[in-house]
Amino acid sequence: MTMTTHYKYQSTQTPNQSPIKVTLTSEQTAGHSDHWQILTNDITQVPNWLSLSIDTAGLPSGLHTQQDTQKQDHLLLSDKHTCHINQILAIDNGKPKHFVNAFPCVNSPYGANCQIERIIINEQTQDAVLRLISEDGSIIYAFDQLYSINHNQYQKEHLYFVNLSGWAYEITPSIQDEVIRVEDPEAIRYHRAFNDIVAANNGIPPEDIAEKIKAWQPESKTSNDELAPVEINLGHMCAYLFGETLGQEDEAWCQGQVLGMQTTTFYEQEITLMDVAILREPDANPLVVRLATPTTNIKGNIAVNDYIQANIWLQAAIYSENQKNTK
Repeated sequence: MTMTTHYKYQSTQTPNQSPIKVTLTSEQTAGHSDHWQILTNDITQVPNWLSLSIDTAGLPSGLHTQQDTQKQDHLLLSDKHTCHINQILAIDNGKPKHFVNAFPCVNSPYGANCQIERIIINEQTQDAVLRLISEDGSIIYAFDQLYSINHNQYQKEHLYFVNLSGWAYEITPSIQDEVIRVEDPEAIRYHRAFNDIVAANNGIPPEDIAEKIKAWQPESKTSNDELAPVEINLGHMCAYLFGETLGQEDEAWCQGQVLGMQTTTFYEQEITLMDVAILREPDANPLVVRLATPTTNIKGNIAVNDYIQANIWLQAAIYSENQKNTK
């Protein structure tokens, strides 16, 4: 027996101006049980957290100047704490009708300028995954924290600054004994040139690095040492792989360098925050994400500048006040 799955493609209210939508049913989406389990093994704690979060909840504005409850179908409740809960309520004439959805969120000061190419959405739960294209062409999938209030504002081919964060199921040091040996002369020359040029520029790739690499020469033209085979430690690289399942591409694997660490709390539970560069290409700004996980989910001794790897739930948030340098 062959089963065929049908997906509904549709446009938003402004034809030819909004990103493509792929609409999924609740049966085709996974929900948030695995995400809550990052924070607790006792799922009965969640309703209590939802009740407590009402005490400090506010109305995030997203791309609007404020939430207009008279014109919206949904009310979004959020919080300014770094780790918090977003709750979505259905409303009618400005009055709440029923609970729709809730999920744990992480606020992040980091992000990237991206276009929204496509939105994968469950309209019943307001769960949405954005397919983002960064300025350097990287493809990023992230769960939209603010879809319920932002969706009518999104325009295709518009460049937004997107704040990026994530919950990590577990964070471990990268595997340090994975190395590859590079013997191709051109690849070796590029590797040596890149390292020399970046080191001479205070660790930052210059804008004309491609030209500098072409012009680079070993310090000693009589020695072959600088063009000898190179061993590259794969544990010292940045990598991001999004999920392969439709609607769950926001479930990703990453490896990156820790640029900063601090702790916070989530309902009396200690949370470790790591600012991690998960993509770092020669001709592009590094992609930095703030990752959060209970401190008990940190395996091994990890410090700033170390490389880590993790399975993460990547999240996006787009706010009007962050769009000054985009168009």
